[in-house]
Parts: sequence; structure tokens; C-alpha cells
Amino acid sequence: MRILITNDDGINAPGLEVMQEIASGLAGPSGEVWTVAPAFEQSGVGHCISYTQPMMVSQMATRRYAVQGSPADCVLAGLHDIMKDKRPDLVLSGVNRGNNSAENAVYSGTLGAAMEAALQGVPAIALSQYYGPDNRDLDDQFDASRQHGLTTVQRLLEKGVWTQDDYGIFYNVNFPPVPGDAVKGLRATRQGFRRDMGFGVQPHTSPSGRRFLWITGAPQSQPTSEGSDADMNLKGYISVTPMRADLTAHDILEPLKAIE
Repeated sequence: MRILITNDDGINAPGLEVMQEIASGLAGPSGEVWTVAPAFEQSGVGHCISYTQPMMVSQMATRRYAVQGSPADCVLAGLHDIMKDKRPDLVLSGVNRGNNSAENAVYSGTLGAAMEAALQGVPAIALSQYYGPDNRDLDDQFDASRQHGLTTVQRLLEKGVWTQDDYGIFYNVNFPPVPGDAVKGLRATRQGFRRDMGFGVQPHTSPSGRRFLWITGAPQSQPTSEGSDADMNLKGYISVTPMRADLTAHDILEPLKAIE
């Protein structure tokens, strides 16, 4: 198996090392793992692509490349340039430092890479590690994803639903904020939503008098609806959420016919 791995935390991020372990175990001795990751951190860029400017690609080692661009750019670079002679069988994105459950998924560059791969017709899975008081002080904050990442991906490849339609399925996997031996299992979930929270801004004035805004987040322990991804994560389960790039609100189409 030929596997392309990427992330949004950057090519030197510790989570990418965990992903390398997962991908290497999956590919086996006869397979290949190719890394095409952002040269610098690209968290929160979503499905952004560098449409109006070129991106520099640097080879760091054998089958290892850094791209001055977004995670989706990395997938495009991998599929159409670096691996153009033989496409990968699978794209894995992550392991992200922090969860991409609930509304975080909308902003995630980790998911942006998986989404782009799906749009290009390549099976893709995004993996993220939830942080919380039970794992943030561990020597290995990625303990849950390191212990359970390979078996989770294997189970998805064996038993997951993979479609060949225009907006193919990709998967959003989030590992709970607990040590690996405290993970309770795997759950298929819908995307949740944390109410009464979200991103905002905090203004600052620089010593030169210029005004800047920092984006601010919110606590990630806010409960979501029963059975959703973040709910299951906070209860100690790995969440697996099937997703599509199709943004159509299909449930509204029939009522909307009233405007015709």
C-alpha cells in the first residue's frame, strides 16, 4: 500500500511522527509512506488552497517533502506532482494536536486535507487527538492515538463505507482526552455542536501603536448533544464521523420548493 500523510501542524509536529508510525504499520514492509506536509503550522486554515500564489516545495529526505502552503495544497502537490507517476492508495491527515470534533471540524486544516483527497477520488481519513486534564500532562500526549490509531484505521478500511460518487466519503476520527489504556472503544457518531461558545477576537495594541486582533477560542469541555462526536470523546470513546464536501442542506430542498 502507498500512503500519503500530511497534517496542519507542520512537518516538524510530534503528531506527524505518530502518523508516520500508524502509516508504516498499515503499509507494511512492502509498502511506502510518503510525507508531504506544510513547512510551517497551518492550523485553522480549513480547505484553503493557495490559488493566487505559487508554493515552494522542498525535499527534506527520501519520500519526505515540505510545502509552503496549506494542508489541501500538500495533497494537491502530492497527487499531481510528487506522486504523479503512481497515486497513493490512501491519504491520512494528522495526528492533529487538539480535537477536531463538533464545530472545530469546519475550521480544521487537518480535515481540509482529507476533504481535498476525497474530492480527488482518493480514500482519506483525518485523525486528531483531543486534549484534556487526563492527558495534557502525560509524557506522551498522543498516547491514545498512538495505541489505537493503527487498529482504528484498519477497521475503517475493512468495514467502513467508501463511495465513488462525486462527493466521496472521508472520515473524521477523534481520539479521547484520556491515556491509551483508558479508551473505552470506538463509536460511529454525527458531528456535534458546542453551544454558547465559539471563536472571537481579543484586541491588542503593539508598542508602535498599531492595533492587532488575536483569535480566541473557548473551553473544549462544553457538552454537546448525546451521541455526537465530542460527547463520545469526553466519555472516553474514539469517534468516527463520516463526512462529505457537499454543503447542500438536503433537508431544506423540499420545503424550499415553495419559492418556485
